[in-house]
Amino acid sequence: MTITALRQTSSDRVTVALEDGSEIKSSLGVVTDWRLFTGKTLDEEELAALKRDSSRSLARDRALELISRRLMSQKEVRDKLMQKGVDEDAADYSVSWLSDHGFLNDESYAAAIARHYAAKGYGAGRVRSELSRRGVDRELWDEAVEHMPETDGKLEKFISARLKDPTDRDQIRKVSAALFRRGYSWEEIRTALRRYTDESIEDE
Repeated sequence: MTITALRQTSSDRVTVALEDGSEIKSSLGVVTDWRLFTGKTLDEEELAALKRDSSRSLARDRALELISRRLMSQKEVRDKLMQKGVDEDAADYSVSWLSDHGFLNDESYAAAIARHYAAKGYGAGRVRSELSRRGVDRELWDEAVEHMPETDGKLEKFISARLKDPTDRDQIRKVSAALFRRGYSWEEIRTALRRYTDESIEDE
């Protein structure tokens, strides 16, 4: 197959036109690496490899753009690429490349998620739920939770803002349920409620 034209569509994007009328969307880096030029002929194996390298290069650039906007897990990047029409090979390649070059790190990502939710007053259960939803491997959950900042102050603040009467069982049930939804264990909730109730009695 002979290349009939190379059209640069942006600073780093090139369209490779072929004699059968088809086109390959590629990048300037791939064109340079392949030493492509108008009139160059590619056999079937070379053409397939060029298409693969072009797809991977464009997917990698798109992945870099995604993670420049916000932190993401490996699974989130892969899923987002495939949602945008990137094929499985190019998506897997992009995630591997980003991970190998230090742009994607699920361990650091898990720690950042734990810090974020701890700062907002959520418990370990909520952090584990978020890490699961974002596709982080289960083996990273415990370490992330273990290094969470202490949330005792936020737990007690939540209780004091909502539990106006420490003897009101209905209020206690509602506060307990709300804390459980925020990811705290029943043991953490009971301990915090007991401490808050004891302090309230002492203040009277």
